[in-house]
Amino acid sequence: MQFLARLSRECGLRLRSDALLYGLIGLYTLGGVSLLSLTGTADLISYQLYFEKWPQIFGIVMPVMVIAIDISVLTLRFDRRRPLAYRRTFSARRIASLLSGLMLMIGLMVFQGTFTSIKNALPALEGGFQYDRIQADIDAWMSFGVDPWRWLHAVAGYDMIRTIVEFNYNVAWFVVCFGAVFFVSTSPLADGIRQRYIVLFLFVWVMCGNVLAGMFLSAGPVFYGAVTGDHARFAALTAFLAPGEWLSSAAHYQSYLWSLYEQGKSGFAGGISAFPSVHVGLITLNAYFLAERSRGLGIAGFIYVGFIQLSSVYLGWHYAIDGYVSFMVVTLAYFSASAWRRAHFVLARRSDAAVAGDCAV
Repeated sequence: MQFLARLSRECGLRLRSDALLYGLIGLYTLGGVSLLSLTGTADLISYQLYFEKWPQIFGIVMPVMVIAIDISVLTLRFDRRRPLAYRRTFSARRIASLLSGLMLMIGLMVFQGTFTSIKNALPALEGGFQYDRIQADIDAWMSFGVDPWRWLHAVAGYDMIRTIVEFNYNVAWFVVCFGAVFFVSTSPLADGIRQRYIVLFLFVWVMCGNVLAGMFLSAGPVFYGAVTGDHARFAALTAFLAPGEWLSSAAHYQSYLWSLYEQGKSGFAGGISAFPSVHVGLITLNAYFLAERSRGLGIAGFIYVGFIQLSSVYLGWHYAIDGYVSFMVVTLAYFSASAWRRAHFVLARRSDAAVAGDCAV
């Protein structure tokens, strides 16, 4: 009974501390549904798709993996102190963190459904993809008059390299980014960064994936011919990607997205927009938080940012400027949030000191 009482108390504390996050998700969802309803695009609402798949990944697969890892670590690393380690690992605080984190992941499921719904509606709301030509031209100008994918394919235009890059971009990136948000949401080890990380995670999706994407809507290099009528400019790029028809290949997923767009349907992780890159934005966010942990992890994180940036161009998903802008936006947001956190901490310390002084008098 004492354990259940402690567990209930810990869960209550954590849920109350997450009130801001739930509030932001709720406001975003209300705004998104209202926007789609008022603009006649409510048929593109995509929640059901996430309700079917998200719980399987984050309600079953991820928790089972976490428990299996915890048990494996305890078994391999501890001997005589193993009972104490088990009690700490499966303490009320640890279980409450997992349960409240799973609740937050349900909130993020709703958030992702709203995001995809809005992204699906962007072409209809903006009258099509109007910025591909200018973004491609800026890209070429910044790359000495050559579309930057040509530089990459000149040195790495091989099927084996393409397959490796595709797996990393479509599979490994997902594991890294959503594994990170699951860890931050459910582990007490991340309590110090939890709220700040999740707020910035939401910010990247909304600002990069909805706001800026809607203001400068583009489809990306692989869809350039379809949206501009100029099929020659990126023909060699699309031809290079075409053989990759396995499930996680760029060509397979690109075909899936364009099919949804042509049919006016919604789909899991659907919607087309290139500028700016959410892929680069999220991995940049992770790199900054890794840098808080250690210099070595930060260096590895930013090397991976560079690899994702190059991969997005190599696979035709993005113009190079899509990643540049995402990096700058996330950098500004991260340092703004960090400055606010430091200022809040200083003000809190001064307030505590003032109260202590008054009490001393």
